[in-house]
Amino acid sequence: MSKATESSHLAPAPATWRDYYELCKPRVVMLMILTAIIGMLLAVPGMVPLDVLIIGNLGIALCAGSAAAVNHLVDRQVDKKMARTFNRPVATGRVDPWHAGLFALVIGLAGMTLLVVFINTLTAVLTLVSLLGYAVVYTLFLKRATPQNIVIGGIAGAAPPLLGWTAVTGEIHGHALLLVLIIFAWTPPHFWALAVHRKDEYAKAEIPMLPVTHGEHYTKVHILLYTLILVLVTVLPYITGMLNWLYLLGALVLGAGFIYWSVVLLVSKKPSVGMDTFKYSIVYLMALFVVMLLDHYLLPVPADYLSGG
Repeated sequence: MSKATESSHLAPAPATWRDYYELCKPRVVMLMILTAIIGMLLAVPGMVPLDVLIIGNLGIALCAGSAAAVNHLVDRQVDKKMARTFNRPVATGRVDPWHAGLFALVIGLAGMTLLVVFINTLTAVLTLVSLLGYAVVYTLFLKRATPQNIVIGGIAGAAPPLLGWTAVTGEIHGHALLLVLIIFAWTPPHFWALAVHRKDEYAKAEIPMLPVTHGEHYTKVHILLYTLILVLVTVLPYITGMLNWLYLLGALVLGAGFIYWSVVLLVSKKPSVGMDTFKYSIVYLMALFVVMLLDHYLLPVPADYLSGG
């Protein structure tokens, strides 16, 4: 094989729209938008205005995609060392770093413009803080600085239901903060389950995830403890009168499932159990928020719902 042929063979394929779509971490963003939409719908007894529903979520999604693209850009060297991420567009060179940065800037500015012009300033500011929290504080600093990275940085990923709520009401409400608290409590057991499954890859990439720095057993115990905390936190919307018995039933059933998988993860030696727990955690969060929505529309709304009383 000639040098020219070999060079051509090794050169990365040119970028396509799918590569830029992948930069946005669409699956993660879709889950975020689901919680943002439900945050919007829970904020009012009736239906959310269609323009707020569409433009608000588009703006939030573009900003979330921008933060994800920055994550691809900053972590491109780390991504090359991990089987889960080695084929990402920036890591492979299909999208060069300059174009990735420009793409992140453009869609981030587009998202912020939509929120400022068509929604409200509060939502735009909170979205910007969330974007910077993930793209800068977590990705650039916390991820490499401490095994508690996902706990501290989780607040940025927990913001979407609050953003949805403020997009509709223009104010921060205690019930919206409860939704944030639920996702904040969910994030550590969710992500640590994946970290257990990918421990060797994180070690190779020199990322101080909890199972790398403190061992698998320590991490699994903490997954169980955080899951118990999560289940207790999910009862709060019922206790505060935000939601009714249908939600409470769903939260307890889904929480029992999460506790089951946390215990299985702690005692089982199966190599796949970490990934199984991680997958359940995603289903858990989606189902929990859907149950919130069902409860909100199928059961009577308390008279003091919006007053917080």
